[in-house]
Amino acid sequence: MNSVDRSTGAGETVIEHVLIRHHLLEEVRRGRLSKKEVCDATPELMRVANSMGKASKDICPICGSEGMVHVSFAFGKGLPASGRGVGSPEELQRLTESISDMDLYLVEVCIECRWNHLLRKLSY
Repeated sequence: MNSVDRSTGAGETVIEHVLIRHHLLEEVRRGRLSKKEVCDATPELMRVANSMGKASKDICPICGSEGMVHVSFAFGKGLPASGRGVGSPEELQRLTESISDMDLYLVEVCIECRWNHLLRKLSY
């Protein structure tokens, strides 16, 4: 299943993972994947989601909860190998100014059932 890749023209590339998300959800609806298989957020992701997650208006596609959040992780030279949670637009701005080759991952997480999916990858 492919993603959608586009350049913003501002020195960054965006890869949308909406097609993969749609495919996974369709596989759950058809019974080919269990909810347990897709509701597998790691303890670290749940910790970051609970402490730094930004509330989303989206409803969880698995359990119907309104407890969805978005979390951002930065990866790049000088950052921890496991990535660094980004808590604010100001922090992101500081990182993009100080790290020349960085990837930012935007992940949706359901606090209730642990559904998680990579929504978007931005490369700076």
